[in-house]
Parts: sequence; structure tokens; C-alpha cells
Amino acid sequence: MLSNRIVRFISTSNILWQSPNKSLLAKLRKKTGYTFANCKKALELHENDLEKAEQWLKEQAQQLGWSKAEKLQGRSTSQGLIAAIVDKNHGSLIEINCETDFVARNKQFHGLADIVASAVLKHTVSVASDGLYNKAILDADALKALKALDGKLLADHCALTIGTLGENIGLRRALCMNVPDDVILTGYTHPAPAEAGPITYGRYGALLAYKTEETQEDIGKQLCQHIIGMNPTKIGDPEVDQPQKNSDEETALIHQEFLLDPSMTVQQLLAETKTQILDFARFEMGEVVEGQQSLDAVETGG
Repeated sequence: MLSNRIVRFISTSNILWQSPNKSLLAKLRKKTGYTFANCKKALELHENDLEKAEQWLKEQAQQLGWSKAEKLQGRSTSQGLIAAIVDKNHGSLIEINCETDFVARNKQFHGLADIVASAVLKHTVSVASDGLYNKAILDADALKALKALDGKLLADHCALTIGTLGENIGLRRALCMNVPDDVILTGYTHPAPAEAGPITYGRYGALLAYKTEETQEDIGKQLCQHIIGMNPTKIGDPEVDQPQKNSDEETALIHQEFLLDPSMTVQQLLAETKTQILDFARFEMGEVVEGQQSLDAVETGG
């Protein structure tokens, strides 16, 4: 009789010992966002060790993400966003694609964009050449090979997001720009975000490198808005480029009617504000880019 009680006690104690602590379970769910069942299983497998349970969950999610990425990689990614990030003399534009506009507006997709933009900016800073101007394009393969701030490849982060959202996602391209200390670098995206932050998103983006004596800080933003809206292909040289007879066909920035005040050209605005444009870049989500793959041909994060 006594031995039966001891066996029953040991058996019951073992079950209690293996059961996840409720406070740890709540903490793990809040920290990782994974389901109750998955968090419970993780704690049971790792004897309530929170760190090991969290690591196991991430590994499982990563495996699931890569598996889904491989299955979904043939699906079209015609939606997405352009992200812009600028930190003093360094700036980047990034295009990330997904299948639907719904996911393009999703917080987790924006979270991936944050990770990618931060990694690209870090790369941009790393290739800066002693205060000299330089600009470079990163294609999909180069993007996937970059490491995020946590040390993981961007390809891994992309696959993890695919596993979470269940849509094909592609890292398409990025532009990196570094400028000297005496040059101002401004980034802008459209539609403009409700809250300004270090990283902004939209369907269009622009980077502008310029010098100015204008005291108003809006001049850079206004010129970026013009670049997005009017889509110039070059700055233009007043001594070489003659204005087009039809203003709607004008592609030289300086000869275009200023978007925010069509009564003047951009060249007149620059003269009035004593501003010099040194370079600009414009990204449009989904645009066909010469020498780059179409959206349907871009591979997923894998």
C-alpha cells in the first residue's frame, strides 16, 4: 500500500515538474507572439528554461518559414513598398515585394522592412569613402546576403516573415548613397506616412543630394516631392539641354515646371533659393528597371 502511494506521488510530481509555469508561459507568449500550444510545448521540452524555449521556437519558425518560402517562390509579388532611410550623410532606398496590398500594409511586413532598411544603411555606412560621394545599387542576391543587426542573413528574416504571413515575399533592390559633410541628403516617400520616423514607407521614394543657402528646411522635401511626382530622368545642364516644346514631355529636372508651383521651373526655384542639386534617385514600387529582373522573376527570400 505504501509503495503504491510512493509510486503515485513520484508520478504526480513528475507531471507537475514537466508542466510549464504559468507566469513563464505568459512571458514567453508575450515575448515571441507564438501560440499558446507552441509556447507550452517549448517549455515542456526544455524543462521551463525560458531562453532555450524561445530559441527552440525561433528555430522551428525559421524551418517552417524556409519550407513555406520554397513552396511559394513561384507566386507573383506585384505589391509591396519602398522604404527610405537617411542618417546624416548616408541614405538608402529599398524595394520589398509581396503578393497583396493587405500584406504590404501589415505591421509584420513593415517590421521586415525595418530590419532590411537598417541592414542596408549599415552596409551603406561601411562602404563610405572618407567623406567622398558614392552611390551603388544592390540587387536581390546582394540584399539577401546582407546581415541584419542581429547577425542573421536578410534571407533568413525574409523566410521567417513568409512563414508568419503565408505570402511570397521578395527583396528586390536597394540604392545606397553617401555624400560629403558639406552636402545635405534628404529622403522622402509617398504617400507620406502619418508619423515621421527614421524609416518611412510608401509606393514611391526619392533621395536627394543638394547644397543650399535656403533657411527653410522644406526645400529638400519639396524637391523630393517633385522628383516623385514628375519623374525626371536627369538633372539637366542649362548649357546643353534645351527645354522641350511640350512641358509634359520634359525629362530634365531643371526644365520641368515645379510641381508645387507650376508658374516657375525647377531651375528658377534653384536660382531663387540658391540651391544646387548634385544627384537624386527615385524608386517606384513595381517599376520595370533596365538591367534588372521583372517582379515575377524575382526570387523569394530563399
